[in-house]
Parts: sequence; C-alpha cells; structure tokens
Amino acid sequence: MKNFIYLSIISLVFISCGGGSDDPVTPPITNTAPSVPTLVGPVDNKLCLDNTVSFQWNRATDTENDVITYQIQVAKDNAFSQIEKTFDGADNMVSFVLSKNTAYYWRIKATDGKGLASTYSSVFKFYTAGDAVVNHLPFAPELVAPVLNSALNAGTVSLKWNASDVDTADALTYDVYFGTVNPPTAKIAENKSEKTFDTTIESGKQYFWKVVVKDNKGGETIGQVWKFKAN
Repeated sequence: MKNFIYLSIISLVFISCGGGSDDPVTPPITNTAPSVPTLVGPVDNKLCLDNTVSFQWNRATDTENDVITYQIQVAKDNAFSQIEKTFDGADNMVSFVLSKNTAYYWRIKATDGKGLASTYSSVFKFYTAGDAVVNHLPFAPELVAPVLNSALNAGTVSLKWNASDVDTADALTYDVYFGTVNPPTAKIAENKSEKTFDTTIESGKQYFWKVVVKDNKGGETIGQVWKFKAN
C-alpha cells in the first residue's frame, strides 16, 4: 500500500511539472543593423563657397529602436585612404574647417547601441573654393565596370568609368593604364573623350587598371587602381 502511495505522489509530481517538449519556446531576439543614412549636404559635385563646410544627413532607423550613433569620414580620395576628418556622435550634422581649393569625398555609416553597423552610404564629392582660383582639378574617376575583384571570361572586356569636374564647362579626356602588374604602367589609351575602352584579356591572369582624368586647362587627377581576374 505504501509503495502505491509513493508511486502516485511521484506521478503527480511529473504531471505537474509537465513534459518540457510541450512548453512554448521563446525565440531569441535577433539584432539587426540600422538602415543606411542618406546624405543631404553638401550635395554631390558641389563647389563650396567657404572652406568651413557643414555636413548634414538624414537619420537612420533601427528595428529594435536601439540608440544610433553616426560616423562621418571626409577624405581627399574616393578610396578613403587619405581621411582628413572623422566624427562620431548622435547628431546628424557637423562642421569642419577644411583646406581651400581641394577636392573632398564624404560618407556616413550608422551604428546601434549593440555595436552593429550599417554599410557606408553612397559617396558625395565637393570642392572647397580657393583664393583667386582659375581652375579646379577634375574629381577622381569612379568605377563602373568590371566590378572590383570580379572574375570574367577570357576575351574582350569593356572598361567603363565615370568622371566629373566642378568646372562644368571644362572638357575632360582620359588616359587608361592597364596590365598584369600593380600599379599598371602600360598606357593603352590616351586623350579619349569616351568613358569606356575595350581590351582583350587572357585566361588565368589578374589585371589592374586605372584612369587619369584631364581637363582642357592642364589639370589632371590620377584615379585609384582597380582589379579583376580572367577565368
């Protein structure tokens, strides 16, 4: 009889605790990165009238409503290897005193309170005004195709880029350097007015190329080196 009572009590304990497999499982909370901030000003391709430049961007959003901070980078090249100014904070505007008569490039990223960051925004470029400046150098060329570090089939490839000048009346021409050494030294096109050039690539090789942008007043800007490989 005592054994029966003990078994009954043990059964009741197991029943009251439930079979863990039937309990609802709370899914883990997944943190997501904030949205990418959008740049407001200075607008792309702007000639600024002062070298004290105010930067502004639209605030990012965060699904988990985390606190967001922003990092701005202002550089003298579009590869952001020559960063001159940075800022980290919660505001969506900041001002810097920059060098006169200089081309600058800027971008923003947002980071939430848990340390997860968005990708960088698009890149805007501008020129600070100088004293009695007659000519501004062209902006550095921007890659269009082939995509950086892409793998292409052997044969003919079209090299494509974009370029601009704050002196909008200037006529731009391009020299193209291309080859299997880094940096490329072989000039395969000179004084081109088109922003594209076709060349041939061989299987199993890696290629490097760059563009030099020249205006009709003697100014020139050397672009960064881009690369891809042939399958």
